[in-house]
Amino acid sequence: MSTSLLYHAFGVRGYEYVNTKYPSGSVIFTIRQKPENLRCPCCGSRDVIRKGQVQRRLRTVPIGKKPVWLCAIIQRVYCTACDIVRQSKLGLADERRTYTRKLERYVIEMSQHMTIKDIAEHLEISWDVVKDIQKRYLMKRFDKPKLKNLRRIAIDEIAVKKGHKYLTIVMDLDTGAVVFVGDGKGADALTPFWKRLKSSHAKIQAVAIDMSIAYVSAVLNNLPKATIVFDHFHIVKLVNDTLTELRRDLYNQLNDQLEQKVIKGTRWLLLKAPDNLNPIVA
Repeated sequence: MSTSLLYHAFGVRGYEYVNTKYPSGSVIFTIRQKPENLRCPCCGSRDVIRKGQVQRRLRTVPIGKKPVWLCAIIQRVYCTACDIVRQSKLGLADERRTYTRKLERYVIEMSQHMTIKDIAEHLEISWDVVKDIQKRYLMKRFDKPKLKNLRRIAIDEIAVKKGHKYLTIVMDLDTGAVVFVGDGKGADALTPFWKRLKSSHAKIQAVAIDMSIAYVSAVLNNLPKATIVFDHFHIVKLVNDTLTELRRDLYNQLNDQLEQKVIKGTRWLLLKAPDNLNPIVA
């Protein structure tokens, strides 16, 4: 097998082919680092001395239904500049991973059409490995979305589990995308978001929040030019609560039982939509 085929088929770069084995229906390609590519993994210096070798076996994309492994011979080097002995960088995979970046991309492509269980059965790998690949991909792509194009945002908190565990969510109202998730609730949970927003130079026009004093204060301090928009749900709730308190005060001020009965019966009447009211019969 040529080094060119290793590169184009499996994304192997900086290695040369050694041999191929076929144990138990699988394929194992042994490769080793090219001497001219050896460098110090810390400082990148070429002034290194070989100090033995280690082997790492990495899962890569299959050939048909046959699982394929890359047995990489990794050179240990002594750097004269750093005065340390380290393994040279692998290049094929991330640290502490047993699969190549090529396999990661393959799993992500299949994830658009298959479930985690189907991918694991097809590749004959652990369900946890597939989930780990998907999780790392999502973290890289969506962990810190760009804030430069934000114009209208909404801020609210949600309860994630029992025991008063809350998360503060910031959403882009134009796209519906969640752009920030903070631990806890209140103004303190938004501190990292304000720092990122300031460095992005985004021009926020409006912020939708509930009627919390903490949120109002935080928005006024960090976005003084933005228009504050209160959620209509909280406005209606506030009006309804005020009407309920007013009805209770009137009820307590009356002494006549008939008048108290009339006031008591208007609770749901005041909360009804006009279209649901029955016409007054004279």
